[in-house]
Amino acid sequence: MSDSVKGTVKRRIESIDLLRGIIIIIMALDHTRDYFHAYSYINDPTDLQHTTAPIFLTRWITHFCAPIFMLLAGTSACLYGLKNGKKALSGFLLTRGLWLVIVEALFVTLAWTFNPHYPVFILQVIWAFGISMMTLSLLIHLPRPVQLFIGIVLIAGHNALDSVHITGNNALTFLWSVLHQPNFAGFNVGFSTIIVGYPVLPYIGIITLGYCLGSLYTQGIAPEIRKRSLRNIGIGAILLFIVLRWTNIYGDAAHWSAQKDFLFTVFSFINTTKYPPSFLYILMTLGPALLFLAYAEQPLNKLTSKAIVFGRVPMFFYLVHIPLTHGMAIIATMLTGFGAGNMVNLTTWVTSNPQLRGYGFSLPVVYILWVVIIVGLYPLCLRFSQYKQANQANKKWLSYF
Repeated sequence: MSDSVKGTVKRRIESIDLLRGIIIIIMALDHTRDYFHAYSYINDPTDLQHTTAPIFLTRWITHFCAPIFMLLAGTSACLYGLKNGKKALSGFLLTRGLWLVIVEALFVTLAWTFNPHYPVFILQVIWAFGISMMTLSLLIHLPRPVQLFIGIVLIAGHNALDSVHITGNNALTFLWSVLHQPNFAGFNVGFSTIIVGYPVLPYIGIITLGYCLGSLYTQGIAPEIRKRSLRNIGIGAILLFIVLRWTNIYGDAAHWSAQKDFLFTVFSFINTTKYPPSFLYILMTLGPALLFLAYAEQPLNKLTSKAIVFGRVPMFFYLVHIPLTHGMAIIATMLTGFGAGNMVNLTTWVTSNPQLRGYGFSLPVVYILWVVIIVGLYPLCLRFSQYKQANQANKKWLSYF
């Protein structure tokens, strides 16, 4: 392989890791807001009747995280398969997906609640990753056109099921919740409640589309062709979002409408449905992501060389930052007179705890704490990234992080 080709391969992998790193930094902002922002314990930050522009945008920017993570997971799976073969990829996706489901249920839930009795199991994005990866382990054996068709149908077509509602506390209801209809009230199973926040149908579509996107990163694709393809698809997604959103005909059950001023009308336009991610939500978030990938194949600078560290160890960062953020929130409740007990042994999502109503800080304080968390975890992530790069060849378990 020539030096020029090696450089191209390196840069394109860096562009994927860089986007993943930026997104995971943004994700940490959302979780910091959950544990520290006073407003989050009173109102939904995207409720246009009560929110402010800074609060709305702080929540809205984090909408990009889950779909982009899922897309890049599919792309990375394609690159793994090119290196190790389809059989090895299928086995890896199956075992890693199962591992993620277990981690979500046992570790991540515990990190969110600090309640070892598990009165609630919160199935969120890591769960959706796991189910999507296990499904992709089967889909990779299909012809590429069929994969692409399935991905597009799931992404663009799942909103046709919005009118289908199944109620009750039974296996069929749970299955439908897993596939399409979130249930934040939860299903009662024995002494616990299972909350399904991330139905998987659209995410299976996204990870499959990401897998197909990986074909643009093969050595036979020239950088200028990849750039043009990513740019055109990204622009197309954004334009399709604008047209469909403007018509209010299809793609999102929550229609936009004129608000008190132009800015809030724009907010209404971009305030798409996250649970599950609507077709318009996916277009809105993945379009800019593809444009970023089109133009990010550049040498790293001082800032991007720091951000990419988080993108190289995203799972490690995710698993560490949740208990850290939660632990800091316990200290915050103690210092503000709410008592550590109200932040420990949670039986629901933290902002739904009525005992914490009135707790919290202003948005600037949230941003300061977010920076503290990112800066504080950077050395640890850097060290783990270096360890992973040095040992991944002979320590396969590192691939699961």
